[in-house]
Amino acid sequence: MDSTTLMFFGITIGVLFVYALMGIRIIRPWEKGVVERLGRYSRTLESGLNLIIPFFETMSKVDIRETVADVPPQEVITKDNVVVTVDAVIYLQVVDPFNYKYNVDNFWMAVTKLAQTNLRNLIGDMSLDESLVSRDKINTQLREVLDSATDKWGTKVTRVEIQRIEPPVDVAEAMHRQMKAERDRRATILEAEGEKRAAILVAEGAKEAAIRKAEGEAEAIIKVAEAEKFQKLTVAVGEAQAIETVYRAIHEGNPTNDLIAIKYLESLKDIANGQSTKIFLPLETSGILGSIGGIGGLFQDGKKEQE
Repeated sequence: MDSTTLMFFGITIGVLFVYALMGIRIIRPWEKGVVERLGRYSRTLESGLNLIIPFFETMSKVDIRETVADVPPQEVITKDNVVVTVDAVIYLQVVDPFNYKYNVDNFWMAVTKLAQTNLRNLIGDMSLDESLVSRDKINTQLREVLDSATDKWGTKVTRVEIQRIEPPVDVAEAMHRQMKAERDRRATILEAEGEKRAAILVAEGAKEAAIRKAEGEAEAIIKVAEAEKFQKLTVAVGEAQAIETVYRAIHEGNPTNDLIAIKYLESLKDIANGQSTKIFLPLETSGILGSIGGIGGLFQDGKKEQE
């Protein structure tokens, strides 16, 4: 084998080696490769080491990670004719590299314009106050519209976030004044309710104190009455016992009519010493008067004997 043949053989091996190197493609885990053969779609390559036919096939990589699209600020007229400035961000992910590559020319411009248009439609159907407090509602509706529209582009809209809804300066100042007035009104109402509650508590306290004082006085009166009643009962019992003792002593002593008559006269003497102008004597006095007569006779007999 001469030198010319060896040179040709070496050149051939070198060309084949370079040709093979030109057909090697390395695709990262967050990428996919779209392969075209002579201008027509051929296949989609997964991550890793892949081979294509140089000069006949070309490959373009598509990032399938979730990305962010910024929707530029725009002026939107609300339902109550207030111009507000609105901007948002869109989070999306490529799920079909073929549709992403072939179904839309400039995907980022297309999705941005689509978001701006639908954002104007959504906020145009709301009043200013409603749009300011309905961010979650706007986010959900805009995501659903964009996800449905971009499905044929091989992407999925994961979420949409409204960054800013800014009314004009004069409207913002009026809203601040309204908010301050509302807060002042609430503070006044709360203060009045606090004073009312305090007055009610004071009145209830005075009422409860008066009730307890009255209950205490009533309880004291009841206890005094019970004490007096007990004292009277004690005195009555003592008197009854004394009468019973005297009665028993009289009966056990077997007093005579003469003794009873003398005691009766002594009682009349005490009665006569009183301030009364009238004296009532018991009806059953015949026995006592007879005893008095007998006593008088005894005094007369004694007097005759002395003479």
